[in-house]
Amino acid sequence: MFNLLKNQSNRRFHKIINQVKNFSNIFHKYSDNELKEQTKRLKVKIAKEENENEILAETFGTAKEAIRRALGLNLFDVQILGGLILNEGKIAEMKTGEGKTIAAILPSYLHTLQGKNVHVITVNDYLAKRDSELVKKVYQYLDISIGLVQQSMTSEERKKEYNKDITYLTNNELGFDYLRDNMAINTHDIVQSNLDFAIIDEVDSILIDEARTPLIISGPYEAPINKYITSYDISKTLNKNLDYEIDEKARNIILTDQGILKCEHALNTNNLYSLDNPWIQYILNALKAKELFLINVHYIVKKQEVIIVDEFTGRIMEGRRWSDGLHQAIEAKEKVEIKPENQTLASITYQNLFLLYKKLSGMTGTAKTEETELDKIYYLEVQEVPTNKQCKRKDLADLVYKTEYSKWKAIANECYDMHRLGRPTLIGTTNVEKSEFLAKILDEFNIPYNLLNAKPENIAREAEIITQAGRKSAITISTNMAGRGTDIILGGNPYIMTKIVLCNYIYRILKLNKTYNFKEIETNIKIKLEKITDKDIKININNISIEQYIEEEINSISSHKEKNNKIQNIYLEILKEYKILFNRERQEILTLGGLHVIGTERHESRRIDNQLKGRAGRQGDIGSSRFFLSLEDNLFRIFGGDKIINLMQTLNIDDDIPIESTILTKSLNSAQKKVEAYFYDVRKQLFEYDEVINNQRQAIYSERRRILKSKFTRDCILEYGESTIDEILNLYRNENRISRKIILIQKIKQLLSINDKFLINDILNMNIEEIKYFLYEQLIITYDLRESYMEQLRPGLIRQLERYYLLQQIDKAWQEHLEKMIILRESIGWRSYGQQDPLIEYKNEGFQMFINMVTYIRQTVIYLTMRSRLIVRLE
Repeated sequence: MFNLLKNQSNRRFHKIINQVKNFSNIFHKYSDNELKEQTKRLKVKIAKEENENEILAETFGTAKEAIRRALGLNLFDVQILGGLILNEGKIAEMKTGEGKTIAAILPSYLHTLQGKNVHVITVNDYLAKRDSELVKKVYQYLDISIGLVQQSMTSEERKKEYNKDITYLTNNELGFDYLRDNMAINTHDIVQSNLDFAIIDEVDSILIDEARTPLIISGPYEAPINKYITSYDISKTLNKNLDYEIDEKARNIILTDQGILKCEHALNTNNLYSLDNPWIQYILNALKAKELFLINVHYIVKKQEVIIVDEFTGRIMEGRRWSDGLHQAIEAKEKVEIKPENQTLASITYQNLFLLYKKLSGMTGTAKTEETELDKIYYLEVQEVPTNKQCKRKDLADLVYKTEYSKWKAIANECYDMHRLGRPTLIGTTNVEKSEFLAKILDEFNIPYNLLNAKPENIAREAEIITQAGRKSAITISTNMAGRGTDIILGGNPYIMTKIVLCNYIYRILKLNKTYNFKEIETNIKIKLEKITDKDIKININNISIEQYIEEEINSISSHKEKNNKIQNIYLEILKEYKILFNRERQEILTLGGLHVIGTERHESRRIDNQLKGRAGRQGDIGSSRFFLSLEDNLFRIFGGDKIINLMQTLNIDDDIPIESTILTKSLNSAQKKVEAYFYDVRKQLFEYDEVINNQRQAIYSERRRILKSKFTRDCILEYGESTIDEILNLYRNENRISRKIILIQKIKQLLSINDKFLINDILNMNIEEIKYFLYEQLIITYDLRESYMEQLRPGLIRQLERYYLLQQIDKAWQEHLEKMIILRESIGWRSYGQQDPLIEYKNEGFQMFINMVTYIRQTVIYLTMRSRLIVRLE
């Protein structure tokens, strides 16, 4: 507990942590069935609202014992502390390797006992699957069901998974399911349960990095494909700094007057900005594709398709496309098939999505640098959790070179030295292109390495590469380690390595193509593998992969099933060998200095740099990190200013001699803070503008839900009819001209399809209240006749028709409204030149547009329901 007491804010948890450990010691004596019964007993106690703190300690103690039985892990005090912070709806900052995944089990268990839906949200499908499979072993001791939502699942499968006690999923799946649910036509199409409690893993990655762009569901929208090709051809004739200027900070292109004239001449038009035939957006996107979006940096081309690379995790984002025609511009540039542009059907920002939860919490290794934003936007407090063992990593001073070439040469020399010394080395690069550039240099030096980047062939080997990254003399080049979710264990990970060699051997004896690449297998492990014959492998390749087969065999060992299976026995034998071998190698590596981390460029965010450094020195291991930089790096070039460049030129420093100084480090930190502040403003602005749409979105979505759940939609139609009467009568009240009053009465008659039996003059002689109730009465009479007619055609037909028109018109109007709001936002910025606040103007005009949309929906639904003509075919 000595570590915990160093932090004043953590002292209040001291008593609870001791209580948790005491309860855990009591449950240690329980049988498996008695431990399962604890779940029922705790539910009863919670229902009776007994002492909250005691229930908390008993619940955590129960989960702690289940973790010990399932995983053989005795929770550290700091992990219990992490669980307590998450339970309070805060962010627990726990360093790499401190067991965040396990800590999340404690508050998840407590909230599911309280009858709440618990969602554990991760950054990718791989981590969601891995974590759900891990915790499933724990929860089988507690009689709690675990769900997993994956990208490939159908609606029915998703619904089933959301209905389980605790669901693991990614932020993307959560967002898209929310939007799809609010486009559903029937209640049984809704898959999500209530948004009660969420724990977000890598919370800074999701709530900060991902929050720059909203989630969008779109549908096909016809735009002329040839415009993208023509625009890209023109962009190649335009010259940088003459025809256009690049704003690298804002990632934007500005055409000069000369550039505009050049484009207009090439297109034979006198106005690029014409509303009838606009070209400006196509030209700007073509220039962005040419200058700002680079292959193997921002995207890759796979199977003649442009696929986005996530700049924070280095992973490819299948199925995601840039909006507003940018993706099509890049497709034109790469000469691949240009897919049609899409129209926005529904959208939401991550900020507003996660604020829908009644309670939110998160965990990460790096959130303190962004605590202001997390507090202001999400109302989340960041609380640091001390490491279980003191961190012994040495973060060496940055080395800054004059040129990028000198920097890469120095990195290669450092890799060579580390490889010869025997220290495992991890090199973090900022994009695919640079990782492959370094790989070529290491090839020249004849240094063996593993490459982990967004290329599909490397992603497939991710687990295998990370498993070996901690082995002696291993060199691993990785494009961003954020969100990898796998620790680098010094000496190697015996569990994953055993699985890999087993899978590899089975692939080989079944004469299948896939194989893993790793160091030469030790002779004694080879001998054990060769005991397996094809007769021992009871698998149907059509139904299950070899990896799944091995996983099931291993799981059956941990669930105490009888171990009479040859595969299981050989797995245990190899695991034992690897544990001895890797532990011996680990001790050797520790004497050499542990894992060495090399950063090849400072990232836009200090958090990403800290995540890379955090790979070394896990659980008290020794290790080191150093960043190699150059004055040609983007951060220096765009944000660092010219002072340092001028200093190095004045001092006439040789290209191969680095500068190591506190002034440089401070300058870099200042540059990173500038970038973080800039992107915070971008996200804040996105949030503020989306807040306007969010209020409208909630109103529309709650109305849709009301209609979907309503068993008697007749009331909705009559309510819409009465509202329409009220709206038109408001105009009638303020109208003095008789001719205009008559037109308004005629409009009501037309909309409501009211019979022309009453005289206009009679209405004109009534007061406003008499007119209103008279028209209400006429509406009900007309609708009763309509309903009676429909029921004769087919019983229940009127209810189907009502629901169809209500949902169809709401969706149609909302989609058109979203498009109008996008156009409004793009143009509203110009108002600032007239000393007007664009945001206030956006709110005012957006509100008026929303009122008009609601009026349009009501009037259209009433008109269609009252006047539709149906042809009933007799079978």
